[in-house]
Amino acid sequence: MPKKERKSLGESLVEEGIITAEQLKEAQAEAMRLGQRLRGVLVKMGFIAEEDLVAFLSDKLGLPRIELDNYLIDPKTVELVPEVLARKYELIPVLKIGNRLTCAMLDPWNVLALDEIRMKTNLTIEPAVATESEIKKALNQYYGARGSMEDLIKSIDAKKLGVEEGREIDTKKLQDIVEEPVVIKLVNLIIMKAVKEEASDIHIEPEEEILRIRFRVDGMLHEVSSPPKYLQSTIISRIKIMASLDIAERRKPQDGRFAIKAEGREIDVRVSCVPTVYGENVVLRLLDTSTALLSLKDIGFSEELFEKYQKLVSRPHGIILVTGPTGCGKTTTLYASLDKINTVEKNIITIEDPVEYKLQGIRQIQINPKVDLTFANGLRSILRQDPDIMMVGEMRDSETAEIAIQAALTGHLVFSTLHTNDAPSAITRMIDMRIEPYLVSSSVIGILAQRLVRTICSECREKYKPSKEALKDIGLSGEEKIDFYKGKGCPKCRHTGYKGRIAIFELMLMDDKIRNLITDKAPLDDIRKQAQSSGMITLKENGVQKIREGLTTLEEVFRVTQEE
Repeated sequence: MPKKERKSLGESLVEEGIITAEQLKEAQAEAMRLGQRLRGVLVKMGFIAEEDLVAFLSDKLGLPRIELDNYLIDPKTVELVPEVLARKYELIPVLKIGNRLTCAMLDPWNVLALDEIRMKTNLTIEPAVATESEIKKALNQYYGARGSMEDLIKSIDAKKLGVEEGREIDTKKLQDIVEEPVVIKLVNLIIMKAVKEEASDIHIEPEEEILRIRFRVDGMLHEVSSPPKYLQSTIISRIKIMASLDIAERRKPQDGRFAIKAEGREIDVRVSCVPTVYGENVVLRLLDTSTALLSLKDIGFSEELFEKYQKLVSRPHGIILVTGPTGCGKTTTLYASLDKINTVEKNIITIEDPVEYKLQGIRQIQINPKVDLTFANGLRSILRQDPDIMMVGEMRDSETAEIAIQAALTGHLVFSTLHTNDAPSAITRMIDMRIEPYLVSSSVIGILAQRLVRTICSECREKYKPSKEALKDIGLSGEEKIDFYKGKGCPKCRHTGYKGRIAIFELMLMDDKIRNLITDKAPLDDIRKQAQSSGMITLKENGVQKIREGLTTLEEVFRVTQEE
């Protein structure tokens, strides 16, 4: 990079017509008089907006633009560059991948800075650009209070911060407190820790004498180090500000969202606040939008089930339902299904709440009740868009179900979800929604029920002999030739013995016998028995297959299928 970048910066701005030659001359004189950088003076004098200048530098130098306000940086990455050097060169280390360290810099052309940081870290430095205000804020935020959550909490001076045990803070003062670097750092640490542990949710739960924080990892909640009770309103207000919620409103539920970048990953955060007797309870749902879309085989389909399901989703029309409780991976299965059949010859449109992943080549609609864009109204509009395949996020009411059925009967393939315990129960659920049995039997072509079971940690996996009671619970006699495995527990799996999850399925394909039973309003048990006679493998049976493959344990399959 040329060493006289400051001069070329001004000339380039003039050449591009962003500023005039007279403005450049005036700014250069002011910069020399004040002993400041030209770029800062150009912004201060109003000749160019700071954001426009950074965008220009990014384009001119071919460097990435990093929005530091939406980026969470790992404290270990920050520690790679000493504070004295970071402040000297006005830069912040952002991301380390292998032997490469990305730094957001005020002067990305500063060769001396790049060389000194490279020598100090023994890493290849990759510069990026950010605004001056972002870098200064990040320097105070990350270097002002470093260390673990425990160290950070110990360093907080409650009186200096303006918070005291049992004392209510007024809204105006709270707005000032939540912008303090130590508060920003504390909330960022909580979110960063959850991201590193691959948590799907963060629960911030006020109790009478403590503020409890729990992470949901692999479907199970576990408690983490929690800050003192007196920081409750400060932490919750900081999260509400990030989600653009009203910090003065504490009497009614609020929902919001924000996006961050952490460890090179884009995380979409959904925030829900509800008032409780001990203060607002906050749950943050973390969605990693940068993860690759899983295929049907990746989520747990066996060869046999994959062949059956592939034929089902290749049908030209009908309704395919995916059922199960909240958080069992229904949306992931639907996305994998759409990705499997997505071709240039087909027009696929979805209506969802929320849109969790953006799918290339598929039109996705986010419902918005505020403008009366509901599942039912959106589905009506979709039918006028000449679709071949539609996905409705959830059949919440009879109106949505009726429109979906009419779409299926007029030559469209419709995917949707229901909250039921197993596949046959979806039939009675639709009839409970006042859908005529003959319409259900003539439109639904297949129902896939699913659950998520935790998989055994590969680092501490070992053979074991289960008890007779455990075998009996899962429907095994003990005479089967199966090698049983479990996780011993290690740091990688947080000593749980499990790491990651995989789905177990129950696929009910509609045939004439099942359709006749539905039309005749037969009991659910009769439909279930006929489905099994027609070759349906139950959730528990599919779970046993996963046990045979050494993927999960008896206890885990029993935990998620015990209602059977």
